Amino acid sequence: MGRGDLSDAEWERLRPLLPVSNGRCGRWRDHRQVIDGILHRVRTGVQWRDLPERFGPWKTVYERHRLWSADGTWERLLQLVQAAADAAGEIDWDISVDSTIVRAHQHAAGARTDSPSAPGSKGAEGMEHQDENAVAESRRPPGGGGAGGEGLGRSRGGFTSKLHLSADGRCRPLSLIVTPGQRADCTQLQPVLEKIRVPRSGLGRPRKKPDSLAADRAYSNGPIREYLRMRGIRHTIPEKTDSQAAHLRKGTGGGRPPGFDEDRYKRNTVERAINLLKQSRAVATRYDKRGYVFLGTATVAALAIWLRS
Repeated sequence: MGRGDLSDAEWERLRPLLPVSNGRCGRWRDHRQVIDGILHRVRTGVQWRDLPERFGPWKTVYERHRLWSADGTWERLLQLVQAAADAAGEIDWDISVDSTIVRAHQHAAGARTDSPSAPGSKGAEGMEHQDENAVAESRRPPGGGGAGGEGLGRSRGGFTSKLHLSADGRCRPLSLIVTPGQRADCTQLQPVLEKIRVPRSGLGRPRKKPDSLAADRAYSNGPIREYLRMRGIRHTIPEKTDSQAAHLRKGTGGGRPPGFDEDRYKRNTVERAINLLKQSRAVATRYDKRGYVFLGTATVAALAIWLRS
């Protein structure tokens, strides 16, 4: 077992959750070998063509990652691992929300706008998942409309993407969203929260509502506070200086200022979750041209955090 590969315990947790071949396109290459190759690339940021031979053909590893990023398999696996942790009472539902800028490598630019299917090679390896690839392309998230359509934009850091996430009280990502780097944090709080979906172990709807939420001043505005009140989510968000001044000017007519729990706000769980994600070099620097593939890369890093926590 190489450095960064799945341990036997981690593999036994993941193995029952993995999809099985439908038998129409032959057998899939061993899941464990391919997933170890994907983990190696996510951890090191190496080019797909430079993957060590012990992981098998690089194109098989890449195509499996692209396919599972497109059809939502990585997100489903993350949710199932979260569900097992929730059933064991191991999720702290006092969550935090934040975002982080990811510098895009020059190789991340130049995605084709016609979104063609990745060309397959001849032989057994090239025919692997042929039908599934067609399905994945039809379900692929919208993109291909230029850099913005692939979650690439301009910010103070230059050519960047932004990773928005929520994290539980144990510094593990619950949900992830990729946007262009200049996108404001406050516009993505609702999508990030609505993407939290932890299935129940038995009957019942997936859990989507946290016990409480903490966020920084970037999320301090009226619509966000109203949305959180409507959902019944207790929140700790510091008020902006201009909002405080407005309350003082209006006096009693300005209403009661929002409550603020300083001790709750000091928990830097989401910042530590970001640090854990960015220990993976393919997350700290974006190399993927497609936005949905980069989201899959970040989701793989999050899945590894959950498996190893």
